[in-house]
Amino acid sequence: MNAETLACESCSMPIESGRYCAHCTDADGELQDFDTRFAAMVSWQRRRHPLRSIERIEAETREFMAGMPAWRDHPRLRAEA
Repeated sequence: MNAETLACESCSMPIESGRYCAHCTDADGELQDFDTRFAAMVSWQRRRHPLRSIERIEAETREFMAGMPAWRDHPRLRAEA
């Protein structure tokens, strides 16, 4: 990323402006709810790693999301920590 590029606070994708990328927002530009984003991120990881167990993918996704500004204080992630 260059000095002009930001990272989505939900998934870390490069963005040019705002806090969240188009994948993480709803039709109104608001951050999608936790369950929607978690399911989408798990689905993406399953496509990238088809032989990895769903339990491992879900655990890795929770760990990743716990480090992202949009999710690090989410009660579901804090409860699992």
